[in-house]
Amino acid sequence: MSDPAGMEGLVSSAAQAAGGWLGALPIAQVATSADGTIVRWNRAAADLLGYGPQQVMGRHIADLLHPGVDRTLGRSLWEAATNRRGVMGTVTAWHADGHPLELEIWACPVPDQYDGPSALLVFAADAHAARRIRGSSAVWDGLFTRSPVGIGVLDTELRFLQVNPALEQMNGLSQAAHIGRRLTELLPEVNAHEMEEAMRQVLETGLPILDLRRTGRTPARPDRDRVWSCSYVRVEDPGGRPIGIVATLLDITEKQHAQVEAEAGRRRLALLSEASMRIGSSLEVERTAQELADLAVGRLADAVTVDVLESLARGDDTGSGLAGGTALRRLGKAPLTGSAVIGVLAPVGRTLTFPYAAPYTQALSARRPFVVPRLDEEAIAPAGRHTSRPARLLALGVHSMMMVPLVARETVLGVAGFYRTGPCGPFAADDVTLASELAARAAVGIDNARLYHREHDTALTLQRSMLPQHISPPPGVEVAHRYLPASDVNEVGGDWYDVLRLPGGRAAFLIGDVMGHGTAAAAVMGRLSASVRALARLDLPPPELLRQLEAALDDLAEPMLATMCYVVTDPATGRCSVARAGHPPPALLAPGRAARLLDIPPDPPLGVGHPRYTTTHLTLEPGSILVLYTDGLIEARGSDIDERLAELTGTLSEEPHPTLAGLADGLLARLVPASADDDIALLIARIQPP
Repeated sequence: MSDPAGMEGLVSSAAQAAGGWLGALPIAQVATSADGTIVRWNRAAADLLGYGPQQVMGRHIADLLHPGVDRTLGRSLWEAATNRRGVMGTVTAWHADGHPLELEIWACPVPDQYDGPSALLVFAADAHAARRIRGSSAVWDGLFTRSPVGIGVLDTELRFLQVNPALEQMNGLSQAAHIGRRLTELLPEVNAHEMEEAMRQVLETGLPILDLRRTGRTPARPDRDRVWSCSYVRVEDPGGRPIGIVATLLDITEKQHAQVEAEAGRRRLALLSEASMRIGSSLEVERTAQELADLAVGRLADAVTVDVLESLARGDDTGSGLAGGTALRRLGKAPLTGSAVIGVLAPVGRTLTFPYAAPYTQALSARRPFVVPRLDEEAIAPAGRHTSRPARLLALGVHSMMMVPLVARETVLGVAGFYRTGPCGPFAADDVTLASELAARAAVGIDNARLYHREHDTALTLQRSMLPQHISPPPGVEVAHRYLPASDVNEVGGDWYDVLRLPGGRAAFLIGDVMGHGTAAAAVMGRLSASVRALARLDLPPPELLRQLEAALDDLAEPMLATMCYVVTDPATGRCSVARAGHPPPALLAPGRAARLLDIPPDPPLGVGHPRYTTTHLTLEPGSILVLYTDGLIEARGSDIDERLAELTGTLSEEPHPTLAGLADGLLARLVPASADDDIALLIARIQPP
């Protein structure tokens, strides 16, 4: 019989002939002489069948078969031995414990060195276990070969032992190029060191790592970065010792890109939603410009400037704004500190002038964004003829910029500049779209502010022109008057006052308020004021005068309401008649007494069709002071009207009043906040015999 070394070689050949499954099972090795007598019995055979070597050595191998089985296979073995062929099959053996055991065997002849009868070498394994392993192997082979997931098997030195076709395609390298090499050697343009560190951790701890991201470029796509999801699992031998790593890879580049795009879309929507709430709510050009800069910096760009046409900043008509050149005033800039780039850009409030052909103004002239995706020496060359600022920005790390026009209602208002210095990439199409939407919102806010201020200024001019310019009261009457328009963020109303001379040395004091704001309210106020002057010359009683004003409002194309208080007094006698239509009651400050409100019936406002108005008669002591006012003096957000009226009378009682002008200024200082929500008209009269 051949030597043991030759027999060990046959073991390897047998494993290959059995499809590789023998290597995964305990294999019984039995050798017989040419007549079938057992001459070798290894430990695996003893474990499998329960017989020790001393129990089987010298016995015929057929004695181990189940008593009731067909002995045909045994005869075929000897025939194979005679013909020098191998044979495979399934037999039922008799276990030492007395139960049948199905075995898969492979028998091959061992040629005698003298060319005599052949001995047999028999390998046997549990048939059920063999079938299970063969099934698992088939599944693994199918999965390994056909799976779209990249699969690689690596040894404990992290060198590739095997890769499947999917991984070959991902890496752009054949299996032969992988075998025996490490990831860091194969793919230097991915984060291979990080991957190998993760695999070493799996080898050491036995804990798998899932969904670790591999990023970079491979020979399969050398022109584009890709992203893979990698998972690593340790492979162990039956004793639990690590023998390698199984790595699986899934290309998630498109999914990752879709997720990034979706997240970017959510951020854009959130930014636009915030812009709709923050930008342009104040009706102030400067504030709107700064709101755009503050909102965009850090979320779209690293530095932002907002410039409007100089004519618009001055409050003039915008005109074309571009003829011969462009003058822009910087009204917004962010961040205001902490950036070297901001130090190069002109400060807020500075007026910048550019020739018409300068690249900076192309966004204005073309009414579309002017984008420099990658700022370099070539890109700044055209602008270098006009200013050195682009070169200084380039030196400070600005790598991408864009100028987006501020256009609203087909009117060019200015331009917003966006600059990037950070690690983020150049401005792309999505960035330009987002910047354009932000600029459009800001432009509408700036234009609304422009139109509002123009309307406000027009209404204020009209309002002031219709108020009495010179008041000449009759003897015995001293007056002081004030008009305080609403702040710039509130529309001008229709408040007015007047003092008229009446026959017999009497005087008429009137104060009114047209409900509404803007030019329309100021125009109606002027109409009522003129009507009162004409009607007062007819010396109509207060109720009749109010009815005539009611008729004047009825003639308007659109219904309007107004409040009014009309007072007629005779300085010689102190007699006084008062009527009011929805207006706050006058205050009276008699000598030596506390101020009080006159108890006068509150008839409805003018314009509601009230047929009758009442008159209250009273006699004033010499030196009495009447205070007439509009509701802007006593109304304040968050304050009760009764509390404000009490504050008015209290202030009148406490305020020193050597002069009526001083009294008027003291009332406004005490009762009116820095920014009034509504117009205020104030008329103060002192009555004493001439």
